[in-house]
Amino acid sequence: TQPESPLGSYLVLALATLVSAFGSSFQYGYNVAAINSPSQFMQSFYNATYFERYNSYIDDSYLTLLWSISVSMYPLGGFFGSLMVAPLVNKLGRKGTLLFNNIFSIVPAILMGASESAKSSEMVIVGRVIIGVCAGLSSNVVPMYLGEMSPKNLRGAIGVVPQLFITIGILVAQIFGLRSILGNAEGWPVMLALTGIPAVIELLVLPFFPESPRYTLIQKGDTDKARRDLQKLRNREDVDEEIEEMHVEDQSEKAEGRLSVLTLFSFRSLRWQLISVFIMNMGQQLSGVNAIYYYADSIYLSAGVEENNVQYVTIATGSINVIMTLIAVFIIEASGRKLLLLIGFGICCGACTVLTITLQFKETATWIPYLSAACLIIYVIGHAIGPSPIPYVVTTEMFRQSSRPAAFMVAGSVHWLSNFTVGLIFPFLEKGLGPFSFIVFAAICLATLLYILMIVPETKNKTFLEVSQLFAKRNKTRIIMEMENEEVKFLVFEPQVEPHTVLSVYNLNIN
Repeated sequence: TQPESPLGSYLVLALATLVSAFGSSFQYGYNVAAINSPSQFMQSFYNATYFERYNSYIDDSYLTLLWSISVSMYPLGGFFGSLMVAPLVNKLGRKGTLLFNNIFSIVPAILMGASESAKSSEMVIVGRVIIGVCAGLSSNVVPMYLGEMSPKNLRGAIGVVPQLFITIGILVAQIFGLRSILGNAEGWPVMLALTGIPAVIELLVLPFFPESPRYTLIQKGDTDKARRDLQKLRNREDVDEEIEEMHVEDQSEKAEGRLSVLTLFSFRSLRWQLISVFIMNMGQQLSGVNAIYYYADSIYLSAGVEENNVQYVTIATGSINVIMTLIAVFIIEASGRKLLLLIGFGICCGACTVLTITLQFKETATWIPYLSAACLIIYVIGHAIGPSPIPYVVTTEMFRQSSRPAAFMVAGSVHWLSNFTVGLIFPFLEKGLGPFSFIVFAAICLATLLYILMIVPETKNKTFLEVSQLFAKRNKTRIIMEMENEEVKFLVFEPQVEPHTVLSVYNLNIN
């Protein structure tokens, strides 16, 4: 059993967490919100460049489409980035992929920062696609990197840190987006270009930190280096127990081979883990959270908030998001993953339902717009404590080393396709359904809540093999422990396919 040590005793682990989360996850959040506040100035820029080329202005419907494309190109790039996760982390390692990923941040920062001078709206759109690739990679690789390096008693808390930095990135973008800072006609190119700064810092500092010991031992076969890196991360010499656990996973790797995405879908022993990852990531994004960040100002205006106050209400929302995610870091190990997911989706469902009613009757009383704003803030609170951070943590815990890269590739693809869908269709959904657009999000939150309640187990303080055992009955597989000489042998059977077919063998030397 891992000792209950505070994070402060793991200095190298804590610093690696901060550097990778700031250099990668922070950018994800920053670019979610960066184009919200200056949107009217950027659309004016689009119109001006169009007029210079064609001597006419863009009509409103086409401008709406062009802007929704500018917004949704970011999650579309995220989808492409997710497709690159498995091959890159297997080839370059977790840390190596994060370092390589900085290319996809520095290049678009230059493109977007220079777009106004070049009088090219296309540079903004292309930059949004490329920075989306960066976000798609980082949103999957950072949780994988930190989850593999963390002791199991801290895996949940450390797994929430990337989401905390995402929320900090959103808040910083909202503050920079104030009209008096960079959210104006002159400042928006600078605001978009600033995303390159965290990438440069990560590129300079992260090489001094260890690679994931699990990757080093299991996929590179270097036990000595894995042991040295683990001793640095744990700040102690005795790491034999974790090394032995990694050898168990190594045996699994040799028995199963490294799983591709196609192989992952064919494995009965991983069926419900895969379905759960699908549902949680779809629920996380299709519940509408990024619609609020992509279009926060327009949503608050439609809710009746005065235009002069909108940017400050948006910043207040971002601040609450950071605070609640920070609280999740400290309570996730005590409360567990499942409970926070249920509470979070429940709060979001209720907030979207009440918001639908308040938007419908916003003209009937002067206090209703304030209630609408309160619903949005309550929604953000609910999402921050469960649906936003925890799917990444659970995805790490549901899969072993051989299947984890492919699982994150699937999870990331679902995450970003759902994000893309919301970013693209929400302006049209809002125009077509009006206040009732949020009842769609409420229904999705409810459906996801019911699935988690009935299917998803608690993974807190479980080893990766123990999580597999939790799913074994539902997957119609059996995990049997046998003794052979001085080894404990775990055999995973799939009796429905062929009697006594062994899918995986895990060996653990009891000495």
